Amino acid sequence: MAASKPSIPPALHELETEVMEELWSRPEATVREVLEALNAAASRVRAYTTVMTVMAKLHRKGLLDRRREGKTDIYRPVMSRDEYLQARAQAEVGALVDEYGEVALVHFARQMAKLDPKRREQLRRLSQRD
Repeated sequence: MAASKPSIPPALHELETEVMEELWSRPEATVREVLEALNAAASRVRAYTTVMTVMAKLHRKGLLDRRREGKTDIYRPVMSRDEYLQARAQAEVGALVDEYGEVALVHFARQMAKLDPKRREQLRRLSQRD
């Protein structure tokens, strides 16, 4: 059974982020493939069961799709890295505005005012695409 795509994806902790970054870099992967890639790039060696548990949790959270081939589970991201970042940013900004109202918006406006004019224009154009 495939996990459904969440409307607001959950925030990721450090190891979940490492796993997702690895999966976003390829179309799909097994636990073993992700484990080997993480261990090749890390000073701290991860156990197979640790990575397997994290990937199963990411599947339950709706961030990974899983299919079985024989005795092997193959995972793929449900959304791209950019889609994930867009959804998380929207959720975080929305939560700030919901909680702090105009105070949050004033701070966003102040941050925008501090940006280089070229960067502000680029962001203005990006905001009109959505």
